[in-house]
Amino acid sequence: MKILVLNGPNINMLGIREPAIYGNKTYSDLENQLESWAKESDIEIEVFQSNHEGVLVDKIQEAYNNFDGIIINPAAYTHTSIAILDALKAVGIPAVEVHLSEPSEREAFRHISYAGIACIGRFAGMGFDSYKMAIEFIKNYIEN
Repeated sequence: MKILVLNGPNINMLGIREPAIYGNKTYSDLENQLESWAKESDIEIEVFQSNHEGVLVDKIQEAYNNFDGIIINPAAYTHTSIAILDALKAVGIPAVEVHLSEPSEREAFRHISYAGIACIGRFAGMGFDSYKMAIEFIKNYIEN
């Protein structure tokens, strides 16, 4: 089983960006944790981050026929990107949305998720554990 883990803008700034919201762990810490969880779950993952919407769309399209599932933290593009929504819908790969914080508990503009419309699940507000829950969920979904 192969899962693509996509991270959107500013996720690479973990550990620096608003530690009161996102904590002190770095993006490298997240990558290492994802690799560890994937190994425990006996799945292959590719972790990718970009600050550019079109690059994320390209990566989603490249996943077609190459990955069994997508875990996506669209970050700020959650609330703005119909292009990411359309790419997820186009490839038809089961996708799960994740967020480190809980967008519904933040500013009103963060309450809408375009990407989430195309996702089969959502995990938010649990820090890195949001990703762990997504891995377990999508693995179970694909196997069953």
